[in-house]
Amino acid sequence: MHWHIKRINMAELIPINIVIADRSYRIKTSPADEETIRRTLKTINDKIIEFKTQFAGKDMQDYVAMVLIWYATQAKSDNNPELESEMLEVLQKIERQLDKVK
Repeated sequence: MHWHIKRINMAELIPINIVIADRSYRIKTSPADEETIRRTLKTINDKIIEFKTQFAGKDMQDYVAMVLIWYATQAKSDNNPELESEMLEVLQKIERQLDKVK
C-alpha cells in the first residue's frame, strides 16, 4: 500500500471542536477535511449509542473499541479500497489530533 502524504501549511488549518464518546476535543484540520471528519464522527457517535443499547453495562472505552472494530470491518467487507483508504485516513487524522491533546 502506498501512502500519499500531503504537506499542509499550519496556517491553513482551522480549529474545530469535536466530540467522541461524550468527550470534547479541539483539533485543527484543513477546511477541506472538516465535513468528512464531522460525518465520520457522527457515524462513530451514532454507533456508540447503538452499541450502548445492545451491550448495557460496559464502559465507554469498550464501546469506542467496538465501534473501531465495526468501522474497520465495514470498510473491509465493502471491498472498496477507496472507502477503506478514506476511512483509514480520517481515523488516523483523528488519532493524531487526540494524541496531541493527551
